Amino acid sequence: MNIGLVMLVVGGVLAASVGVALGAAQSGLPALVAFLGLGMLLGSDGPGGIAFDDAQLAREVGVVALAAILYEGGLSTSWRRLREVAAPAISLSTVGVVVTAAITGAVAYGLFDLSWTKSFLLGAVVASTDAAAVFAVLRGTRLRRRLARTLEAESGANDPVGIALTLGLIAWIEQPDYGVGDLSVLLLQQLGLGLVFGVALGLVAMWIFARIPASIEAFVPVASVAAAAVAYGAADAAHGSGFLSVYLVGLAVGSTPSRHRSHLVAFHVGLAYVAQVALFIVLGLLVFPSQLPPVALSGLALTAVLIFVARPVAVWVSTWPLRQFNRPERLLLGWAGLRGAVPIVLGTFVLSSQVKGANTIFNAVFFVVLVSAALQGTTFEWVAQKLDLLVSFSKAEAPLEVTRDWHSLNLVEFAVGADHAIAGAAVRELGLPREALIAVLVRGDEAIPPRGSTRVQPGDVLFILSPDGKGPELEDVFSRWRQRI
Repeated sequence: MNIGLVMLVVGGVLAASVGVALGAAQSGLPALVAFLGLGMLLGSDGPGGIAFDDAQLAREVGVVALAAILYEGGLSTSWRRLREVAAPAISLSTVGVVVTAAITGAVAYGLFDLSWTKSFLLGAVVASTDAAAVFAVLRGTRLRRRLARTLEAESGANDPVGIALTLGLIAWIEQPDYGVGDLSVLLLQQLGLGLVFGVALGLVAMWIFARIPASIEAFVPVASVAAAAVAYGAADAAHGSGFLSVYLVGLAVGSTPSRHRSHLVAFHVGLAYVAQVALFIVLGLLVFPSQLPPVALSGLALTAVLIFVARPVAVWVSTWPLRQFNRPERLLLGWAGLRGAVPIVLGTFVLSSQVKGANTIFNAVFFVVLVSAALQGTTFEWVAQKLDLLVSFSKAEAPLEVTRDWHSLNLVEFAVGADHAIAGAAVRELGLPREALIAVLVRGDEAIPPRGSTRVQPGDVLFILSPDGKGPELEDVFSRWRQRI
């Protein structure tokens, strides 16, 4: 195919995705659902007429896209914000995934014409929550910090578990002599090597990113992409979980005090959105609407069981021994099991394998992703509000010039202590969220309009303006400011 034509098609699809995203934002429809619809319109059953059934290519695109999404998920957080919820997050991402897969698989056996192993394979494909979907929801909510961080950590950590479980079950189906012992060894190997490579390469990345000079600042995103690629590739080459490794390296880079952090986060957020567009459109292209009616009722029934039974039970089993959450918090954690990019990628794993009934599994995944995004994604904050799990911040009157652009502003105060990490730092190095700004810096009796070069001193009081929904991000920033570096 002519390269100019390829670029035209790719550019046209990306342009269409921008228009679809704009329409979704204005209508309240989740972008994931909109992109699925765009892919189906472009497919062979739609007016686009693009014939695409290459499951292997879709799998390769999905692996690259998911690695980019997981790296951005780690980069956008930090170890400081996750360590307080490490125990429940690990429990949810291991025990929770297995329980969800078991319950969903058992129900799938009664709903579809699949063997027990293939039914549990379907359960494993949809067992883990999606980092991209969870992060997208949390960015616009005022959920209590501990709950938000638990969901962030779980969504990044449970993907490798779901992926390893899926690969093991595919091998079990394809190889007659494969058994539970082999599956257990594969899980330990995948997670163990992924952990080792992720920690080791993460330490190297922290050392490098803390020392990148300003003279090559333009190449920092290149270095970050290189770190993500090496993290995934090295672990995968050693037959470990490249996805766990890339998430841990992203977490390490995000935890590194650096003037480049906000720039890197903005770059990788954009890259992750492109990856999501590619994933959801590929799924739309692979789904043939004419094949969906025979599995529609069964797919919707399975989705209902996953959302209303399997996920809540998995949350209760995973968190009850820790006794860290009350009943409303467990209910919200159960409702927050959003599915998105990960089941799509794992669905392409199954579709590109030798498993009979792969089309049935893939079509069932379509219903799970579609309903989860449309139902849970749009009602998450409403449910959190009904359960009284949202936090509020003091409001402040803002100048007219600002309120024309921002619907609602919060004015937050931060007093700088002598032992705080930001004492002596320039304003441009503070790493505020992109939409937040320091309105004024008060030093003694003097109000100082801050510039990028203004140095913060102990005893200063910073007054920060930020739009609604940025409370959790500001709390994370403040926790870093209070730390010694």
